[in-house]
Amino acid sequence: MTTCETDPEQAAPAEARRPLREVLSEDVRTVLDKDPAARSRAEVLLYPHIHALWTYRVAHWLWGRGHRVTARALSLLARAVSGIEIHPGARIGRRFFIDHGTAVVIGETVRIGDDVMLYHQVTLGSVGWWKDLRRPSGSRRHPVVGDRVVIGTGASVLGPVTIGADSRIGAHSVVLDDLPPRSRVVAAASAALPPLDTAALDSSSLIVPEGTHAS
Repeated sequence: MTTCETDPEQAAPAEARRPLREVLSEDVRTVLDKDPAARSRAEVLLYPHIHALWTYRVAHWLWGRGHRVTARALSLLARAVSGIEIHPGARIGRRFFIDHGTAVVIGETVRIGDDVMLYHQVTLGSVGWWKDLRRPSGSRRHPVVGDRVVIGTGASVLGPVTIGADSRIGAHSVVLDDLPPRSRVVAAASAALPPLDTAALDSSSLIVPEGTHAS
């Protein structure tokens, strides 16, 4: 990221200085701009992303002031309602959007820049406690995600890696190393096999589940 980019480390403090009404309005406008299925502000208010993000904003404010248990309780509530888990210690920039949202996990030391978009089942996590416990106290365990990054369905970005601005990470990819700006990562596509010749199979060759019978 260049010096003109948003520093994800400073994203949350910058948010705190903006009027609340402006922040909430921008959150709604972001969904309208990025999701063709969203047709009105009222409809956006039903999005799990909005429930999770707005609860996170309150939880993050509490976390920064030492109210850790209350912050974690709010995070748990948001997870139960939305299916999205955002640790209150994470820092998230402007115009952030999680499409669909189910099963997204964002860890404590994650730093996210502006205009980042995630799809469902994305994990921004650590590589495991057995490695994290060997790191110095207070070390970052989770990714930094630069501005305008898009991360596809089911992708995992793990460990204290940095994803450069304007990168695209495809569905079901696993990223364990730093990526420079404008990177493209795709997972291997599934192979199409020849069709089954079911006409050549007799009933004795079929596996019939216990408790059922072949007709």
